[in-house]
Amino acid sequence: MSRSEKSARNAWRPKASVILRSPVHLLAFGFGTGLMPKGPGTAGTVVGVPLFVAMMQLSWPAFVLLLLALSVFGCWLCGESARRLGVHDYGGIVFDEIIGYVVAAVPLLPVFMLNRHGLVAGLAAAFVLFRIFDIWKPWPISWLDAQLHGGVGIMVDDLVAGLFAGAVLGAALVLTG
Repeated sequence: MSRSEKSARNAWRPKASVILRSPVHLLAFGFGTGLMPKGPGTAGTVVGVPLFVAMMQLSWPAFVLLLLALSVFGCWLCGESARRLGVHDYGGIVFDEIIGYVVAAVPLLPVFMLNRHGLVAGLAAAFVLFRIFDIWKPWPISWLDAQLHGGVGIMVDDLVAGLFAGAVLGAALVLTG
């Protein structure tokens, strides 16, 4: 999707009262962070940070199961919110960024289960790397973004951006020991 198509898609803004009163929209819009007039994706990604910190308290199997469940739920949630708005992948739908950030931060788990030192720097690095890949959308992220539709299309490009960001973060953690 070109920048002009995305700009046109996001020129219309839903009323905050509609978003904040609907549980579907409230969750899809990251508890209202998606209503930010500038950078709703970045604002929504912020919600992923405390979610990841809470999830890192879980056992590894529970973490993975919850992440998978949230990813599947996100496909339905984002698709349903877009359907109700009548706009595919409206910029204010940020649940995909929230879960994409959690994916990006996964390499921090083994490090911080042993030692909380550097947690803030690690969370910030995951944040910056995820936003870079989410905005830049290198292949195949851009291809997935253009080819997939509905809730799956909304979620998958951010999940893959999270995988790319996590791979870079993981490599950096290995190289820095």
